[in-house]
Amino acid sequence: MNESLRRENGPPQDSTRAPARPRFAFPRWANYLLPASIAVAVGGGTYLPVLLALAGSPMTTDVGYAPKQPVPFSHALHAGELGMDCRYCHFTVERAPFAALPPTQTCLNCHASIKADSPLLLPVRESGLTGNPLEWIKIHDLPDYSYFNHAAHVTRGVSCVACHGRIDRMEVVAQARPLSMAWCLECHRNPGPNLRPLTEITALGWEPPLEEREELQSRLLAQYEIRGTGPMTSCSTCHR
Repeated sequence: MNESLRRENGPPQDSTRAPARPRFAFPRWANYLLPASIAVAVGGGTYLPVLLALAGSPMTTDVGYAPKQPVPFSHALHAGELGMDCRYCHFTVERAPFAALPPTQTCLNCHASIKADSPLLLPVRESGLTGNPLEWIKIHDLPDYSYFNHAAHVTRGVSCVACHGRIDRMEVVAQARPLSMAWCLECHRNPGPNLRPLTEITALGWEPPLEEREELQSRLLAQYEIRGTGPMTSCSTCHR
């Protein structure tokens, strides 16, 4: 009888031993929590400063973007001091969507005899001899999904300065405006302040007399047949 009870109840318990603590079984993936947390802390500490730096970079915001060009062309000298008209180099701006870059021959029209031996103009002379065009770097580059027509703006009183700033003061051309959708819509909703007579389109420093501004804006809106802002704020106007 005692033997059968002993088998059922197991060996006698030692009352002097402390009860065993319960063991918790964690899933296997819990082993990776600590190294993952360390990786996130280190990666985040590196990622956030880099993200903020890129967010404020001219390459991201575009404003201030001024890449090095193959020839150090000074707009401050040519358009500013010498008073050259923008259309001498960008000759398609009044009749085409794009403002053409000048061919090498345009440069040589002057520089075949003016500073012809300057080392700064060596790429121009080589281009003239080989026929290979100069590889200018585009600065004002809109996204591929948007459409901008230079002729449509220039022939309706929007000056170069409205989008490009005071180019005639720039030794090195930099993007002066954000060219964002919101920035464009500011003008499209109220174009009057950016309009001027066609005779002053490339006079970048021109300002209308203060007492004539309101009357001039009304007259130019009628002259350019801008009867409303609806078509200019329609998505299909710029996104085709």
